Amino acid sequence: MNINTLWSLRLGYSARHAKTIEKLGLKKFLEKSFATKFDSKIPDFLEDSPKTLNEYKEIRKKYKAASPEEVKGLLKKEGQTSFEMRAWWIAKMNEEEFPLREKMTCFWHNHYVSTFQKVKVNYWVFQHNQILRENAFGNFKTLTKKIIQSNAMVRYLDNVDNRKDKLNENLSRELLELFTLGIGNYTEQDIKNGAKGLAGLGIGEENAVYRKFFEDSESFTYLGKKGNFKINEMVDIIFEQPNIPYLVTRKILNWFIYDNPKEELVKYYGDYFKKMNFEIQPLLTKIFTEEFTKNNAGSKIKNPLEFSLQLMSELNIENPNGKLIAFFLKEQGMDLFNQPNVKGWDGGNSWLTSQVFLQRNNAADLLCNGKNISRANKDYENRLTKQNPNNQLSIKLNWDAAGNNKQIVAELKDRLLFQADENMQQDFEQILKYDFDSKTDGSENAVMRLFNFMVKTPEFQLI
Repeated sequence: MNINTLWSLRLGYSARHAKTIEKLGLKKFLEKSFATKFDSKIPDFLEDSPKTLNEYKEIRKKYKAASPEEVKGLLKKEGQTSFEMRAWWIAKMNEEEFPLREKMTCFWHNHYVSTFQKVKVNYWVFQHNQILRENAFGNFKTLTKKIIQSNAMVRYLDNVDNRKDKLNENLSRELLELFTLGIGNYTEQDIKNGAKGLAGLGIGEENAVYRKFFEDSESFTYLGKKGNFKINEMVDIIFEQPNIPYLVTRKILNWFIYDNPKEELVKYYGDYFKKMNFEIQPLLTKIFTEEFTKNNAGSKIKNPLEFSLQLMSELNIENPNGKLIAFFLKEQGMDLFNQPNVKGWDGGNSWLTSQVFLQRNNAADLLCNGKNISRANKDYENRLTKQNPNNQLSIKLNWDAAGNNKQIVAELKDRLLFQADENMQQDFEQILKYDFDSKTDGSENAVMRLFNFMVKTPEFQLI
């Protein structure tokens, strides 16, 4: 696989940025990626979603007064809005000229998990997503403070139920275990005491706020320091701990390059992250520029987003149906805004179980035959997508019509596969035989058959 193609896939979702990386050089490509702006406008599909605390209270009153059928209708409407938001985000990932901000937003989305299924208010989930997008390349400590004080997070991890004399430890635990330090770098007493510092932090107008009536004002010891700490002070104390950089550094390496990063790499980049005062941009620059020079293709299994958006890009499918892609991602175990638990998607081998691989092969067959990635057979799903999934797609595979069979095989291999052995090469040449002639009827179909065969190999699942 061409190194620029490889890094186009790693820093985005397709190979279409490979020429830009080659032309600009990786460092300049990263600079332009970091400089991207994002739209802070609230999307139209959130128009009816409650946004203020008072609007949320009114919705709750409506639910209490409604009949079971009416409640079902209200919930269905919010579910439809949630799918609109999935499609909106998939479009952003697919259309951005420099998609690294969206890929990093997705990384943080799976780090600071907060699901629609639990939060149930689309606007709060959107706010959570926007905080991640705005701070994707910023400061890890700052991002942690902001995201813990989002309405979505205090709702998702039950801090709305955390109050003096009736503590709920969920947010306190995950703040240490999953968001910052990792298991083994704190005590159970730190979790209990942290819950005291978080007591009373609940839903506010734009973000979470403390409610004095529910706060715990007693002094406590937290990671070796004593005082009456609130969330910002608690995060400051967490970021003084010696092992703070390594959990997130390991996860960044895992998300972009290695399913199993070596511990010496985790420590090397983690030490640099600490030296940079937890600024994310210089960390990413160092990781990507240094790993770019290494022979590390095939070290990571593509997640369903990378798999599906790469296929659609290669087939030049314009304006793909984001809702059908969202259904496919859900089938693959990567349901946006709805991870299975607070730990997020496992990644790695979970992306290539026998069932997932079969689904990917079916999706490749559908797309290569000009059909949508998901059949969405259920009536409910068809109504959500507002499109007949059986509609024929316009597909076009780019290849050099002046080339012979070996040249076309080499061209596709360079774009799609990190490696192919001699036996695989022979299989390719059985599909596109030595007497292949691009001027004959059916030549397009022959190359498409070769493409379809390649994207169903285990090697295509790797980057």
